[in-house]
Amino acid sequence: MLEFFLPVIQSALCSAGVNTDKPIRLEQPSDKKFGDFSTNIALLAAKECRRNPRELAQEIIAHLAFPPDTVARIDVAGAGFINFYLTPLFIMQSVEHVLLEGDEYGKGNIGRGKTAIVEYVSANPTGPLTIGRGRGGVLGDCIANLFETQGYEVTREYYFNDAGRQMQILGESVRLRYLECCGRETDFPATHYQGEYIREIAEEMFRDHGAELAESTEIQIFKKTAEEIIFKSIRKTLERLGIRHDSFFNEHRLYIEEDNKPSANNEVISALASSNLISKYDGATWFLTTKLGQEKDKVLIKSSGEPSYRLPDIAYHITKFERGYDMIVNVFGADHIDEYPDVLEALKILGYDTERIKIAINQFVTTTVDGQTLKMSTRKGNADLLDDLIDDVGADATRLFFIMRGKDSHLNFDIELAKKQSKENPVFYLQYAHARICSLLRMAQQETGFNASGRAAEYQLLQQLSSPAEVQLGFALLDYPDMIKTSLRLLEPQKMVEYLHSLAELFHRFYQECPILKAEPEVCRARLFLSLATRQVLRNGFRILGVSAPESM
Repeated sequence: MLEFFLPVIQSALCSAGVNTDKPIRLEQPSDKKFGDFSTNIALLAAKECRRNPRELAQEIIAHLAFPPDTVARIDVAGAGFINFYLTPLFIMQSVEHVLLEGDEYGKGNIGRGKTAIVEYVSANPTGPLTIGRGRGGVLGDCIANLFETQGYEVTREYYFNDAGRQMQILGESVRLRYLECCGRETDFPATHYQGEYIREIAEEMFRDHGAELAESTEIQIFKKTAEEIIFKSIRKTLERLGIRHDSFFNEHRLYIEEDNKPSANNEVISALASSNLISKYDGATWFLTTKLGQEKDKVLIKSSGEPSYRLPDIAYHITKFERGYDMIVNVFGADHIDEYPDVLEALKILGYDTERIKIAINQFVTTTVDGQTLKMSTRKGNADLLDDLIDDVGADATRLFFIMRGKDSHLNFDIELAKKQSKENPVFYLQYAHARICSLLRMAQQETGFNASGRAAEYQLLQQLSSPAEVQLGFALLDYPDMIKTSLRLLEPQKMVEYLHSLAELFHRFYQECPILKAEPEVCRARLFLSLATRQVLRNGFRILGVSAPESM
């Protein structure tokens, strides 16, 4: 909505003879006494113009030419802030767009004709999904949804880590448990995967093959079987949360030499070597990041011959550029904080535009049950599993709790709170607002014959609403498109959760302060349309967050 006012303010600047390259920023003050929105452009431009900021602000105001019935008042505050107060008529006229656009309300076109790839989850197929991985999955899914609202053609990708030492350990773990099924004694190392799921895979292999594999020292069949079973389980868990992927990139492709061409990993080594940024010492191959100002060089190939995470990650990102994506988004866990800057540095050296890459790091998750924090370890077999959490609190609560804190903040998942059927539970509170509106509309249809589909001509009834509760709710509905853009810019769905929670609060206040079904017929219909617009925005927001919109509770 605020973009509506930018051309008017820009024109006033020109008329006032203000030449500045400073951007015009419009913000909503936290306190409504400072207006519905405000700009500090007079403060920013005053130094260039060698003018007093307050005097410059007054001159800009003198040249503002808003359409009639748009702005009720404009004043100057503080050192030169320009505050704008909208008319209730303009706000309610704008709310009509919510009803007219319906499911399309809030969508934009900044990404039209562009492509984006969002990589998320990408858990190693060495065990069931843990709660920590679930947070990244929901975050990535919501980010992909945000990109789609702005017209991007989005590819949701899972980077399938099917290479490296951890996969060898997985195969060895299953083989040893299989030997136990065959009646053999084994010395099971503490470094191997201890979980019950390893025994279950081994038992399934024993049912299929009997003891015929007992003499084999080849672990490929054990590794491959475990990989397939575990990944099938991972996909099933993700489906329970409505998380999907369009493509799966197998890490082992980066290790393969084809048609007499070096592998993608080796091509990275050669390219960095041509820039004199590769050295071999202590039996390993190093990325000479000390030449780039860092304190230590970084290992790309260990002394064992196994690549570190950095090398295939660099090669993998090159494939994303080669596939032509305009925007590349990576959703990583906190364990990638030290690694990804080196990946970006290598890509930049190799000539790739790293401005097209955006990184979303999500911090760790702990779960609390009856005040006790659960500890997680996939390898020890006592992991806090995502499936168990979904069983306990449901998919909606799981999704919303994962993103109701900023991605940069550690998340303590309070399971008891997530199960509460009260306003303390943010999931219940949001969904209750939607269900309450649905109940209201059903009652209105029964008592007054109100048709929720409405007619566009009738939406003008909204213009007669002017009480504080009505206007504040209407104004909040107009924030929705800007909130999507902000959430996308920050890669932070939490902003959407905060916004929807605030919207629900405003609706409950409106519902308590403004009689609806007992009001005069035209006022009743106008308030029902405002309720309908609120339901529409809640639904649209829930769709981005991937939670359901129940019509009764």
